[in-house]
Amino acid sequence: MGFRQDFIWGVATSSYQIEGAAAEDGKGPSIWDVYSHTPGRVFEGHTGDIACDHYHRYREDVALMAKLGVKAYRFSLSWPRIFPEGKGEVNEKGLAFYSDLVDELLSHGITPYITLYHWDQPYSLYRQGGWLNPESPNWFAEYAGTVARRLGDRVKHYITFNEPQVFIGLAFVDGVHAPGYRLPRKETLLMAHHVLLAHGMAAQAIRAAVPDAKVGYAPTSNVPVPASDKAEDIRASERAYFEMPENGDWSWNVAWWSDPVLLGHYPEDGLRILEPDLPRFGPNDLKTIAQPLDFYGQNIYRGVPTRAKDGGWEEVAHAPGSPKTAIGWHVDFDCLYWGVKFLYNRYHTPVIITENGMSATDWPSLDGQIHDASRIDYLHRHLLGLRRAASEGAEIAGYFEWSFMDNFEWNRGYSDRFGLVYVDYETQKRIPKDSFHWYAQVIRENGANL
Repeated sequence: MGFRQDFIWGVATSSYQIEGAAAEDGKGPSIWDVYSHTPGRVFEGHTGDIACDHYHRYREDVALMAKLGVKAYRFSLSWPRIFPEGKGEVNEKGLAFYSDLVDELLSHGITPYITLYHWDQPYSLYRQGGWLNPESPNWFAEYAGTVARRLGDRVKHYITFNEPQVFIGLAFVDGVHAPGYRLPRKETLLMAHHVLLAHGMAAQAIRAAVPDAKVGYAPTSNVPVPASDKAEDIRASERAYFEMPENGDWSWNVAWWSDPVLLGHYPEDGLRILEPDLPRFGPNDLKTIAQPLDFYGQNIYRGVPTRAKDGGWEEVAHAPGSPKTAIGWHVDFDCLYWGVKFLYNRYHTPVIITENGMSATDWPSLDGQIHDASRIDYLHRHLLGLRRAASEGAEIAGYFEWSFMDNFEWNRGYSDRFGLVYVDYETQKRIPKDSFHWYAQVIRENGANL
């Protein structure tokens, strides 16, 4: 048994990482526009001012997607391109760009999957408190409803948030992403609650505007992968995936970000451990948050070997010399298999892998081509695991490879290349890599060639 016949094969990108045109056609600044221009924050002072210049080259890029043969394209919208102040008056030129992009995709038979928030919050809203402001869920719902009303005649698939673990955790717990401040736990937990409320309110606004919309959510996780095939190690790994650490390290906890959305309640162990810093929940908050999802997105790149110990679990160090990607991430080829199994066992909602891929040390060879054999091997092994999980009963609806093309990798600037398409940032020339052609065959054969 392989992938279902209607399996969604796609690629993914995000607005700040590829669009460029940072101050064109009425776009307002985002927190990443400001952060990337702050000395010492981003590798070698790189910014997303131009990035891949997708704003001007989207037709060329969509033509490449059509050549790749993808069935769907997941992309995010720049909130300040549509609402320069984050709310209020719509910037018609900004919205027109996305409308034109949608038309271009549909003309090539590619289904658009819109992500409403991939980290580029309008700077004006940040100055008003950002996600700490109790009005922030209303701001986001207004934005979501506007997008749905204007694009919903053609766009039926929406993802509210991408990786809240990152735009709250790395930004405000670790302080290494925009806007780059470390805040007390009480404040970050309040921000997280506002984000979950914003998710629920956005889902309501989308469905009010587009009754036949399909709505999802795309958090992320590193997967505890059993260190052996012993039943106790498998059970310990599944517990480790969802249980809150006693030290209260909550920002990457899967259950904290997903139980309220999919089960309608915060996890009990988290409520106990975090109790001194919890925000006050409104009487209807959890009903608002727990809007029915049509699919549950998950971004998975890596695993953590895990085994049972003393009635609990412990992480196991990767073996010396074990595989790492160019960004320095350890590779565990079983992470998609176990991640999807654990998530589907808990939430019983169709899973879409909304991101998976790897950074490699890519450059044009003497023949002018990019021979990224390691990426092909990485994708091949992960997709085998995904197919295995599907054959064992997990409902897996799709897979979006990250990323369609090389791009601005946040605080790492242009130092990492995740793309199936190589981008020469000086000339903006696009070169499909060997992995591009390999993935095209996977799509044509619905994974039968794996």
